[in-house]
Amino acid sequence: MYIVIEGQDGTGKSTQAELLKKHFEEQGKQVVMLEEPDGDLPQAHDLHDMILTRGYNLEPLTNVLLFTAARVELWKKIAEPVLKNGGVVISARNYWSTLAYQGYGEGVSRSKIIHITKELLPEKYVHPDYGFIIVVPDEVRLARQKTRGKATETFEKKPSEFQQKVNAAYPKIAKEFNLQVIDASATIDEIFTILLNCINS
Repeated sequence: MYIVIEGQDGTGKSTQAELLKKHFEEQGKQVVMLEEPDGDLPQAHDLHDMILTRGYNLEPLTNVLLFTAARVELWKKIAEPVLKNGGVVISARNYWSTLAYQGYGEGVSRSKIIHITKELLPEKYVHPDYGFIIVVPDEVRLARQKTRGKATETFEKKPSEFQQKVNAAYPKIAKEFNLQVIDASATIDEIFTILLNCINS
């Protein structure tokens, strides 16, 4: 089973992924949790670092290609072996993030992003068994950013107009890919219950 939890920074994706991981482990399943695009893989982390922390100001299409390269490494080295063994892969983010940030945010053709992804990654990656998007209102997102302190990554430093484009992109992506949308203002337990109910239904 391959499960993806998407959303803007600060929506609680990783928290929910960790809860799901614990839930499936308690059922005796082999589980791996990924946090795209770096995960625990050094080469993927280096690609992530090149895009987000070194200040290179890369072209948007270059970002798409580097993010996709990191995903290929994560999928082949970590996710695919677990799935072939009957396990569960839970990912905080997948290529839907690239559609939001590089597509809606940076202006890369969304059809090009999808084409690149389909060319380089398998059907299972492109269409997860379950996909969720946690959405947060702009005012809540801004308040959370203030509590987190100074932005350290490239896209966090971009102006409010860019952040608003990305935030507005997620409901559109959810509609396009028929994904379950969850309001981030719900409690952690409420969100987790929604996830479990959808997976178990």
